[in-house]
Amino acid sequence: MAAIIRAISVKQPFAEQILRGSKRYEYRTVPTNIRERVYIYASLKPRREEEFWRKMDKSAEQLPKGKIVGSVQIVGCIEIAGCKSNRKEFAYKLANPKRLRTHLVPTNQPGPVFWRPHF
Repeated sequence: MAAIIRAISVKQPFAEQILRGSKRYEYRTVPTNIRERVYIYASLKPRREEEFWRKMDKSAEQLPKGKIVGSVQIVGCIEIAGCKSNRKEFAYKLANPKRLRTHLVPTNQPGPVFWRPHF
C-alpha cells in the first residue's frame, strides 16, 4: 500500500460521519485531481449549527479536534449543478474510510483544504 502523503481538513461532525461511512461526499468550492488515500484531519473548530448534530450520538466536546483521526480514499470529483450560490461547488467522492486507533497530532500548521502533515 502506498504511503499517505496528504491530509484534508474537515470540521466535526463531518469528519466523524466520513469515518462512519455515512458521509460519502465532501463539498468544496475548488475541484481536485487527487485520487488517492488521504488523512482526515478533524479541524480545531467544529460546526456549531444544531442541524449538523441532530443525528449524532456524540456532542462536539466528545469528538476529537486538532488531530488526524483516520483516512479515506478520494475516488472522484464532480461539479454540482444548480448550486444556490453563484460560485461553483464540487463534490469529492469518498470511499473506504479507515479510523485510526491512535490519533496523530501534526507538528505543522494544517491547511484549509489539502496539506502535507508532518509528525
